Amino acid sequence: MEKFEFTDFVVRLLFALALVVLTYNPTGLSYYHWVAEVFPKIQPLQAVAGLALLILWIFLWRSMMQALGGLGFVLMAAFTAAIVWLIASWGWLDVRNTTTLTWVVLSGLGVILGIGMSWSIIRRQLTGQASVDEVSDNR
Repeated sequence: MEKFEFTDFVVRLLFALALVVLTYNPTGLSYYHWVAEVFPKIQPLQAVAGLALLILWIFLWRSMMQALGGLGFVLMAAFTAAIVWLIASWGWLDVRNTTTLTWVVLSGLGVILGIGMSWSIIRRQLTGQASVDEVSDNR
């Protein structure tokens, strides 16, 4: 069994964050904004990029849900929201600023997806227990 390093986790986290931000972000430089400018006359490159993003979203979402499950996802979302609430209560975050709040939500989603992609590996290393889908059939 190969060792899962912190850098492996960071790469997964950055990949998930990049997917979220490439799909939509408040800067106006995202797939959403690119397509919204010409909708409904989508160009072939936009269709290919959109399908690629959709495939990646499905892959990440299924990986996360398989690792965390529905309850785990709800708990991660609640924990993330509680952290945001705590930071806002300290005055470090202005929740009235919609751009800031959008970045917080996008970051939270990216972090949850990134953790979800790594969760099975982290759990296996901490507990020694493999998921059923990770066990090979050695006949």
